[in-house]
Order: sequence, then C-alpha cells, then structure tokens
Amino acid sequence: EPAMEPCSRRFPAVRAAAVAVALLRYRRGGPARALRLRELRRASTEDIKDVGHKYYLELELEDVLDKDSTVNCTAEVLYHLGNKNIAPDVQFTLEGELKSTEEADHVFYTRIRSLEKELVAENIPDSHGHVPPELEPLHLLAWVASGYLVWQNSTENTQLQLAQIKHVKQVRRSDEYLQFDFVVLLHEMVSQ
Repeated sequence: EPAMEPCSRRFPAVRAAAVAVALLRYRRGGPARALRLRELRRASTEDIKDVGHKYYLELELEDVLDKDSTVNCTAEVLYHLGNKNIAPDVQFTLEGELKSTEEADHVFYTRIRSLEKELVAENIPDSHGHVPPELEPLHLLAWVASGYLVWQNSTENTQLQLAQIKHVKQVRRSDEYLQFDFVVLLHEMVSQ
C-alpha cells in the first residue's frame, strides 16, 4: 500500500470533498433530503503514477432539513491526469443509516399529482436568498440533479455548486412518474 502524505493543501481537499458530496447528493438525495458537508475531518492524497491524483477523505454530512441528522462518510476521489473530459472516480461509504424520507416524499408526490396545471416556477431562491416553503422540495430536487452535473464537470481546480434554479417546469406524463425540466445556474467557487 502506498505511503500517504497528509493533505498539506486544504483547498484541493475541500474541492474533492465537494465532488464526493455532490455525487452522494445525486445518489441519495430527493425532495425531502439534501446532504451537505458539515465537516471535512481528515484528508490525505496520493499521486498514482500515470493515472492521476487521489484524495482519501473522512467527512461528516448533515441533512439541510434536519441538522441534528448527521452521518459519517469515507470517500475516495480520483482525478485523472490530463484528460479534463473524464469525470472524477468517486467511491463512498456511508457509516450508519440515513433517516427514511418515504413519508415526506409521498406527501410531495401526492401534492404535485393533485395540481390541476403543471407546476412552473422561476428564480429559486429569489434575489434575497428566499425559497418559498412549497418550492423547497423542488429546490432539493434541483440539488440532486445538479449533484450529477457537478460530479461530471469537476476537475481538481474547480468547485461548482448550485446557485439558482432559473426555471423549472413540470412535464406532463401519461404514466405515474413525475418529471421536471430544470434550467439551473451553477456557481464556480474557485474563479468566482
């Protein structure tokens, strides 16, 4: 096993953690759950010859809707050398269980299904950072979707995050599924 050097550069480790959390959000998030980084507990890096740069991370995550609900996570993020078109490889392991959101998800689903017209909304949050409570589940779904975009488009030198939903429109379907088209703004933290 290669010797690990401690992460002397904090910011690259924070960016790697953001990628891991983005993928976690995409895989485990929903209209009633959004995970975010509470603390980056430990980080180390490894240069893998002719392959890339790997980060080993220990994270504490919290649910934005229930800050008392935390879960520990270990993650590995590998950025491939040279090729900017390959998403980082991310492996993660959650320690413990996330609280079930089945009931809240069902309430959201039933509310949207009962609308007479397809839901349409813009500018979430608004210019004051406010998200109307009835649109919070859509905001969290945008976080889920943007988690995929962040993961796919991240490099070792970027830190992308959802800034705003410019526009969201429910798509009418003939089956029992819900579908939304989002136009989102991502903010690149490093270059501002």
